[in-house]
Amino acid sequence: MAKQAERRAATSEAILTAARRLFGKDGFATTTMDAIAEAAGVAKGAVYHHFKTKEAVFEAVFEQVSRDLVAEIDRTARAEKDVLAAMVAGAQHYFAATAKGPTGQIILRDGPAVLGWERWREIDARHFGGKLPRAITAAMDAGLIARQPVEPLARLLLGAVTEAAVACAGRADIARAGAEYGRAFKSLVEALRLRA
Repeated sequence: MAKQAERRAATSEAILTAARRLFGKDGFATTTMDAIAEAAGVAKGAVYHHFKTKEAVFEAVFEQVSRDLVAEIDRTARAEKDVLAAMVAGAQHYFAATAKGPTGQIILRDGPAVLGWERWREIDARHFGGKLPRAITAAMDAGLIARQPVEPLARLLLGAVTEAAVACAGRADIARAGAEYGRAFKSLVEALRLRA
């Protein structure tokens, strides 16, 4: 039984690894279940055994990429002096990561279209989007910003980050755009800081 479970897990992992590479490189629309099976080295039936639809494969990949992105953001944010500086560093990392390459393709270009905005936001709330309310609460608890309702402020800041990431992804000079939006986001967050 244990060996069978290990084989199932290994097959599922091979499928997700192949799908992540293909979705990141070619996009959702171009990637086929046949291509995923071939890249994973499994039969097409094995892919359908683990994932009923291409959308189900994509959602599992989206979860993986979101989880990995948050881990990267956490590493970046931990080096900062306080919660507000960590929020800025985290947003800057998000802009850079989602403005190019496979992460941007999966998270911003295909994510909302494939999953729908509601499901995209629901998954994001478990990862990047869920961090902002906690960070804002921590900033209030530390006396860095005034007490106020957390959810509206978190949604406004998350909306700003998401819109900026989409705008960065559409620019020819992604690095420059990311730096510009990062500075603008820092201005927004620093304007919340209570002055002694």
